[in-house]
Amino acid sequence: MDKLLIRGGHPLHGEVGISGAKNAALPEMCAALLTAEPVLLTNVPRLHDVRTMRRLLDQMGVRTETHGERGGISFRAPDDLDSAAPYELVRTMRASILVLGPLLARFGRARVSLPGGCAIGSRPVDQHIKGLHAMGAEIDVEGGYIVARLAPGRKRLRGAAITTDMVTVTGTENLLMAAVLAEGETVLENAAQEPEIPDLAEMLIAMGARIEGHGTRQIRVQGVERLHACSHDVIPDRIEAGTFLCAVAAAGGDVTLAGACPVHLDAVIDKLRAAGATVEATGDRIRVASLGGKALRAQTFMTSVYPGFPTDMQAQFMALNCVAAGSSMVTETIFENRFMHVNELLRLGAKIRVDGRTALIDGVPQLSGAKVMATDLRASASLVIAGLVAGGETLVDRVYHLDRGYDQMEEKLRALGAHIERIQ
Repeated sequence: MDKLLIRGGHPLHGEVGISGAKNAALPEMCAALLTAEPVLLTNVPRLHDVRTMRRLLDQMGVRTETHGERGGISFRAPDDLDSAAPYELVRTMRASILVLGPLLARFGRARVSLPGGCAIGSRPVDQHIKGLHAMGAEIDVEGGYIVARLAPGRKRLRGAAITTDMVTVTGTENLLMAAVLAEGETVLENAAQEPEIPDLAEMLIAMGARIEGHGTRQIRVQGVERLHACSHDVIPDRIEAGTFLCAVAAAGGDVTLAGACPVHLDAVIDKLRAAGATVEATGDRIRVASLGGKALRAQTFMTSVYPGFPTDMQAQFMALNCVAAGSSMVTETIFENRFMHVNELLRLGAKIRVDGRTALIDGVPQLSGAKVMATDLRASASLVIAGLVAGGETLVDRVYHLDRGYDQMEEKLRALGAHIERIQ
């Protein structure tokens, strides 16, 4: 099992390229199931989760091919596709549930294993099932599989007015993909607004879908009979960009992020500026400069759905707060079990107390290197940031979590001057 060895205390300088967004690429790979014509995605990040999704699609009968150096992958889903998504692959990645809507919309049937992924709390799929049922699907859960089919006598899903009980990103994506081939109009209320949603919608529109309101709380879809070929460029990964912003702010230095999208990071950038880092955004470039943890002021924040402070940045900013001056309070409102990185940060000398969904952090002058273990994707990133500022050596175990969502993170950090190496 791979580990990362980090020797802290070195500021970061230079320029780093931001990869395509994992949370946009995965649903857009599933959207290729909606047509038999070829779909080309570019700027696809090189991630374990992307490889897993590609293996899943390959196993179902999708023909995939790598194109060029810009992260290009083409997909062609034939009419005789296998509409089953097996446990062996789905259990490793929650985003696999996103094949459910496209399979049901195009083929009228689907058999998809209940998903796995990071153990950060309950993320039920009941909202997906509720919405698809409203669109005329018959759905049962049998032996750990979601078995869905059209109601007898129906050839297509039907449009419906759907209000989810909570804001769910994957639920919005699944129902959006199902709706584009449904008969009539579908209205999705309480829809997620994360940037990955309008990016998926723009891809579907390029395929011939009729969608309005994407990026707002209400999305309206006029169903069409078929979709066609398209090419689409995946948006930059806002969480990767935010992670590098926090790393530079905590470790100190001066770094420019190239190929980023600053408007997707307003909440994070505002907090970094309040902490004392200099952040300048121009076009698709973000420059961050900082004197490091001791010069920063700890920031209190609460996670929220977009455009609020993202839960996927909570752990990384907490690592920064651990070495900033003063005390702070971090409240997690999205997932009930997303403080698993706290015990590992304590091993590095952080001062954190957890009370339910709130963590109270007192900044310390210096963290000390130690052996720590990653428990999930974003926890991994927080431990890397902590290792960059800690004295001595930090050994981060179970970095396969990191590989699920960060494209060659240690190589990018090493190019900026970090002392970090992978031990196999």
